[in-house]
Amino acid sequence: MLKISLDALQIIDAIDRRGSFSAAGKELFRVPSTISYTVAKLEEDLGVQLFERIGPRVAPTPAGKELLKEGRHLLRAAGDLECRVRRVASGWETEFAIGMDSMLSPMVLHDDIQTFYQTADQTRLRIITEALSGTWEALLDHQVDLLIGAAGEGPSGGGYTAEPIGKVRFIFGVAPSHPLAKIDRALGKDDLHAYRAVTVSDSGRRLPERTVGLLFGQDTLAVSDMRTKYEFQLAGLGFGFLPEMYAREAIDAGLLIEKKVKEPKADETLFMAWRTDEGGAALNWWIKRIRINKSVERWLNGSAKERK
Repeated sequence: MLKISLDALQIIDAIDRRGSFSAAGKELFRVPSTISYTVAKLEEDLGVQLFERIGPRVAPTPAGKELLKEGRHLLRAAGDLECRVRRVASGWETEFAIGMDSMLSPMVLHDDIQTFYQTADQTRLRIITEALSGTWEALLDHQVDLLIGAAGEGPSGGGYTAEPIGKVRFIFGVAPSHPLAKIDRALGKDDLHAYRAVTVSDSGRRLPERTVGLLFGQDTLAVSDMRTKYEFQLAGLGFGFLPEMYAREAIDAGLLIEKKVKEPKADETLFMAWRTDEGGAALNWWIKRIRINKSVERWLNGSAKERK
């Protein structure tokens, strides 16, 4: 039988924070005799002294400090468990994970997240970024509950619902210092093959890897996200297609040169997707919110100033 109860730990914690039995009793709405009895009984059961009496005030002994250190972890865990149970009863998920393609900044959802925290019943929010097929894989493997801004159509096999929420236009860009910047015509395969392409690596592990616009034998510099690709192209370390929302401001400032190519990259549709066999208050809230607020679509179509 356990000798230490959560009630006793709560009393020990209050005594330490308030400095006396009477002050702890006021905080917990207990009479001083109840506080004294609980401490005395716990000291007797454990065979150790937990507090040293210094006049009207008390201080924890080394044994008391150790009990407080570990006991507070238990109190926090118990409080957390109570919140989880209440959230399950209310229909809200205890934790909700959103997956996003690395092409998008999670700050796209800034206003939505703020409103969610004002609405949700203490649901924890987690945001994960993946690239290309890795985003879809995260949904199918139950690593995330909702995809916002997943690039391209999802894998075959079903099990999920997807709907388009925006389109991305791509621009072929190079730094002014790059040799391709000096060619005054549409670039073809022969022009590109001699130079390095900067690519975003597919983070998927099971689904077929996606590669976009690479030539056989092409020298590549692979990075994990679109922001890094953009910065490397600004630095002249390679060429490649960039989403217009990244490239436009740099082009206007003369930091990138937009080049015409014989084989341009088609616009890519971004999707919101979720598993069809699951649902909860948080999932329903986010689906409705993205449909109404159109955060991703507005970010894709907004000016560079608005996206900062």
